Amino acid sequence: MIFIQNVRVIDPKSGFDGTADVMLRGDKIAAVKKKEAGRPEDGNPAERKPEDGEIVEVIDGTGLVAAPGLVDVHVHFRDPGLTYKEDIHTGAAAAAAGGFTTVVCMANTKPKVDSVETLRYVLEEGKKTGIHVLSCAAVSKDFGGTELTDMEALKAAGAAGFTDDGIPLKDEAFLKRAMEEAARLDLPISLHEENPAFIRQNGINHGAVSEQLGIYGSPALAEDSMVARDCMIALATGAAVDIQHISSGNSVAMVRFAKSLGADVWAEVTPHHFTLTEDAVLEHGTLAKMNPPLRTAKDREQLIEGLKDGTIDMIATDHAPHSAEEKAKPLTEAPSGITGLETSLALGITELVKKGHLSMVQLMEKMSYNPGRLYHLDCGRLEEGAPADLVIFDENEEWTVKEFASKAVNTPFIGAKLTGRVKYTICDGKIVYRDKDAR
Repeated sequence: MIFIQNVRVIDPKSGFDGTADVMLRGDKIAAVKKKEAGRPEDGNPAERKPEDGEIVEVIDGTGLVAAPGLVDVHVHFRDPGLTYKEDIHTGAAAAAAGGFTTVVCMANTKPKVDSVETLRYVLEEGKKTGIHVLSCAAVSKDFGGTELTDMEALKAAGAAGFTDDGIPLKDEAFLKRAMEEAARLDLPISLHEENPAFIRQNGINHGAVSEQLGIYGSPALAEDSMVARDCMIALATGAAVDIQHISSGNSVAMVRFAKSLGADVWAEVTPHHFTLTEDAVLEHGTLAKMNPPLRTAKDREQLIEGLKDGTIDMIATDHAPHSAEEKAKPLTEAPSGITGLETSLALGITELVKKGHLSMVQLMEKMSYNPGRLYHLDCGRLEEGAPADLVIFDENEEWTVKEFASKAVNTPFIGAKLTGRVKYTICDGKIVYRDKDAR
């Protein structure tokens, strides 16, 4: 049993934002006692007598925020096959340190998650961690983009959804069949939107910075053209389609339009895309190289507007660990991607809440409630009877990014001063992360 006393509770499902005492019993939230201003206290759930043999931990939540455990629908744990970068256990530890209780792994492992056998390996290893580790399965066999996987069998084996993340699906007829099958199975399909026909060097935006560096890069057109196409295919098929790591203002406008037509299109944005611009490549080099790339200040502003008006439904990290040796290669040769699980919440608070773009309720909607809705998960709510998956954090604590639970440290945010520090992560009623300074 865990009692969290006098904590600011954020429940994105109901919109509640107020002080309460929270009692967890087993893997459920047993009670949320809201404290209304001007009303006398009528008892504290912490005064309830524990059951025989029950261990009680009391957390003083004064000055802290309790919210549903964060849900990240886009992570790369590199397991199987690339575990020198990350593995399921270190990835889960990084997630817990960042306040995440549920993550959805991508399928671009080695081998790809295109068979029931590989999927079961990921899910079984995930059960050995302290959090909920889910996985998408591949859309196409070995990411070839021409032959569908056995999507029905993969769903039966526990696939959360389908994606060939990292590789765009170029064949429109094939994609339409994949969307139709995903719709029939009532699972989302997530799409990496970069048309290689327009890209000469990936990871760097085609613009002023790429010209300064003497390379062509990757224009927003590579994303925009595929987003426009796929929004219309989604409208025609009725599939739940996740536009992954959206980076272009034009793509935001197209998702907004598709939603207005009734398409079941969702969009996710990473913290680095709503925080940084292409100029970060000049300062951080390969640590700021990612697919899709960081774009212009105008694009960044349009991403934030998309978050504010609900066009962008989710914040997802695209946690993409690489070794130091890989990132030390020249800019055009180093792999794209940065880590993100341990800085995501703080970047959301620092860049979106503290600057007045989103309320804390809206931030939690993007980081827990909406991701759960897309994947049909019972999470993202902090109310009696809900799963005992919570993050407790100090929204005002300033800290410097320097230590990681992940194997990888490839991030441009090393040394950055951020606001908002995770103090506890609780999953299934168990504390799976406790900050060393937690009281």
